[in-house]
Amino acid sequence: MCGIVGYVGPKKVVPVIIEGLRRLEYRGYDSAGIAVGSPSCSILEVRRAPGKLKNLEEVLREHPLDGTYGIGHTRWATHGRPTEENAHPHRDCTGRIVVVHNGIVENYLELKRELIAQGHKFVTETDTEVIAHLIEEVQKEAEAAGQPIALEVAVRRAVKRLTGAFALGVLSALEPDKIVVARFGPPVIIGVGEGEYFVASDVPGILNHTRNIYFLADGDMAILTLAGVKLTDFDGNPIERNLTHIQWDPIQAEKGGYKHFMLKEIWEQPRAIRDTTMGRVSLDSGQIFLGEMKIADEELAAATSLSIAACGTSWHAALTGKYMIERLARLPVDVDYASEYRYRSPIAGPHMLGLLITQSGETADTLAAQREMKALGSKTVAICNVVDAMVAREAHGSIYTHAGPEIGVASTKAFTAQLTALFLLALKLGQLRGHLDQAQSVVLIEELSRIPAKIEEVLRSRTAQCEQLAKDFSTARDFLYLGRGIHFPIALEGALKLKEISYIHAEGYPAGEMKHGPNALIDETLPVVVLATRDESDPASKLRYEKTLSNIQEVTARSGRVIAVATEGDTTIGGLVEQVIHVPPATELLSPLIEIVPLQLLAYYIAVRRGCDVDQPRNLAKSVTVE
Repeated sequence: MCGIVGYVGPKKVVPVIIEGLRRLEYRGYDSAGIAVGSPSCSILEVRRAPGKLKNLEEVLREHPLDGTYGIGHTRWATHGRPTEENAHPHRDCTGRIVVVHNGIVENYLELKRELIAQGHKFVTETDTEVIAHLIEEVQKEAEAAGQPIALEVAVRRAVKRLTGAFALGVLSALEPDKIVVARFGPPVIIGVGEGEYFVASDVPGILNHTRNIYFLADGDMAILTLAGVKLTDFDGNPIERNLTHIQWDPIQAEKGGYKHFMLKEIWEQPRAIRDTTMGRVSLDSGQIFLGEMKIADEELAAATSLSIAACGTSWHAALTGKYMIERLARLPVDVDYASEYRYRSPIAGPHMLGLLITQSGETADTLAAQREMKALGSKTVAICNVVDAMVAREAHGSIYTHAGPEIGVASTKAFTAQLTALFLLALKLGQLRGHLDQAQSVVLIEELSRIPAKIEEVLRSRTAQCEQLAKDFSTARDFLYLGRGIHFPIALEGALKLKEISYIHAEGYPAGEMKHGPNALIDETLPVVVLATRDESDPASKLRYEKTLSNIQEVTARSGRVIAVATEGDTTIGGLVEQVIHVPPATELLSPLIEIVPLQLLAYYIAVRRGCDVDQPRNLAKSVTVE
């Protein structure tokens, strides 16, 4: 999501930082800023602007900066609106300390109240500003005790009081030509040049200047000065990290070293889910915070039905969300193709809530459905990946999926981020409608928090298997994907991924409908992908699993070649099918986020084997802006 670039060295600092931020634009952002210092200046000069980098560049043209060290940031709003005052960098009361921050400070309200009581004045809505004031207060207390401390010591003491996730870059006008960096969660790297040193949130931001990189780990700090880079832990103990020489060229760097954007985006899904969840849940209270929701809780609770309109992959997310919302909130849900919504004389009104799901926020069919809902008197909510897109501007509330830009036409991380947003909405509605208590909510949020790590496990342990399966099945002319219940939409999505990028005909079907026609297709040449996971704590899930096993036996009895996606520890299914892809166990409503990943990988590797243009498949566009 957000981008960080910092520099200490002999070059003009502003062009280095602006160029680096531009190379990180693919991460997505809605405001930008820069702080610059020099040994002759007692404060740090800051320039910020909402919107794109060109707005910040215009500010810099009108009010130029120059210096020997500095740091810049592109922000995607999570706490506070995307305005100039909320843009990074953030300052302390004196203007001598500035901070840029990727991540979230979960205990910022508690810290803010404490710092206000100590006399600090806050000027933004962000959680990040707390960090600047906290560092100021730590230094002030040390000075009052007659033991002044260096900036890096103050940062060490401050980060130990933070709960959450952070990648920090900190400057002080009192210690020129120094940047202090700390990591706990979001990625941050250090670049080593000839007499110059860099910090960035990703490799492309500094690759034009150096290929020698330290990748910081959680709990690492780095102190950059003109004399070099010093690495320590949060207790100040020296640490060693390998200096990695990056071989990528700039184009490869944008892909993060992956062969295709699609593969990179598949691997980014754990981060996208974390970013979509970040700042919206409390593991302590079970509360859900939807900051961009402008519909009152009372109105949400009073809705008698929910109507979802979406297209393509977003429509599959909508179908999955239907299961989540109906089960957790007991609210009836209809799902429409957005392109069909206006043409069926829909029934809507003040008591129906409309939900639009779109990656770009500019999909023409989805916007048309939204306008029809509003014309019929319904309030609408948008799930969207682009801040301030048209669908969000026209909605009464939004839930942004912080997946970052998705370059590959076939959606991957945007889909799982949409599922995450839908699960959060289902939790919120369930709480408001009295169907989820605090204890139940906490359990479900804890389950959601474990999903990114489980996806990382799938990526580590199943990628090679999916690549091998692609060798075995890339010459097939047709594929069939089967699922029951909430897994049926994932079968549809798996089939869509394959047909989009490999040009193999593929079809998703409810497993229970096999007897009603599709069985006629099965022979020894047809690969059938079956979603057969189970949640051992859920009787309905176990019953669904048993029914799915019967469907598998129907296929194998007719010589069909079955690839099953099953839960780790399932020893039954292996004797029934040709291939099994095991995935970690998960609660029934969240298992779709895990089981889609091997289907994405399978589609990707089959397309690569067939020599297809994975990122830009024929006849398709990323954003469909006409009907």
